Amino acid sequence: MPTPINQSVVVITGASSGIGKATAIAFAREGASLALCARRLQELDATAAACREAGAKVEAMVVDVSGADDVEALAQRAVETYGKIDTWINNAGMDAFGTFADMPLETIERCLHINLFGTIHGMKAVLPHFIERGTGIVINNASLVGIVPTPFHSAYVASKFAIRGLSHSVRQELVAHPGVHVCTICPSSIDTPLWQRAANYSGRKIKPLDPVHPVEQVAAVMLGLARSPRREVFAGATGWIMSEQHNADPELTEIMAAGIARMSLFQDSPAEATSGSLFDAEDGEGGASGGWMAPATPGLPVGDLLGVTMSPALLLMPMMFSLQVGRQFVEQWARQLPSLTPPPRAPLGGMAKLAGEGISGPMVLADGNASGALS
Repeated sequence: MPTPINQSVVVITGASSGIGKATAIAFAREGASLALCARRLQELDATAAACREAGAKVEAMVVDVSGADDVEALAQRAVETYGKIDTWINNAGMDAFGTFADMPLETIERCLHINLFGTIHGMKAVLPHFIERGTGIVINNASLVGIVPTPFHSAYVASKFAIRGLSHSVRQELVAHPGVHVCTICPSSIDTPLWQRAANYSGRKIKPLDPVHPVEQVAAVMLGLARSPRREVFAGATGWIMSEQHNADPELTEIMAAGIARMSLFQDSPAEATSGSLFDAEDGEGGASGGWMAPATPGLPVGDLLGVTMSPALLLMPMMFSLQVGRQFVEQWARQLPSLTPPPRAPLGGMAKLAGEGISGPMVLADGNASGALS
């Protein structure tokens, strides 16, 4: 049984802005004790102050999650301060936009170090504590694009696919510890400052993919996971619909997702190549929201309205899924046929003739040794 939130100690990485900030404030309002970390001290302090104003106890620590020692120190500080950890949220993440061909290798590596290895470091730091106590919840922030990929931020997409795979594999290893849960949350396109802080080598300004969902929606789902852990959940019904459509017809869904990205990801304004806040934690943009829900900003801030209007398409998904399974079965079976067809047998004419005539004698093997006799 999960610990009630008002009695819980919750660790949140990437708490200086966006989903991390909104989630920290949501848990603070529910009475949790918090250990927060981020790279930016000023913005982290602002989040901590907001949580204390909501009545929570807060420990804040500057941490770069790409460093295992820093993350281990965060876990130790939380345990030293509060005596335990109940929920650990691996939230820290950065994005990098542009084609794969134009993306500098160091940018790809840095994105993976923050997103994927930051999650790995968090799990390595807290899971021994959870296993020893027999209880605990890890929540890994993946993404809808870790299920339904979109182009022009391949390093980010790769990291999110990897986070989901990591979570599923570790969850399977923990079957002997039923009180320890590993959950993934897959947000849709969310109104956060991530888009302003990302690296960008596309040549154009970036905006969130349409439709945009409020950041508070993700925080509410995080609270729900802490109360009732689930293996994987979505934040934003449009994400769930896209995921189900991808299950039914991956090829068609990925074509659609690529088209949406080309139409909605880029603004008309040019932009110089920049590494954003990927390597250096630049000050500013410390809000939970990135301002993308405002009427004056470009994009489609309709939240789940599009998901509701698309919901009749769910009626077609069973038929789509059946057709896809049938087509895949035929295609995959055809691919296996060559390996299932037995090779032709060696001709036995000469040997059979000798045997039929009753001629016997030693059989000479390839190494020149005799073995047995023909009869």
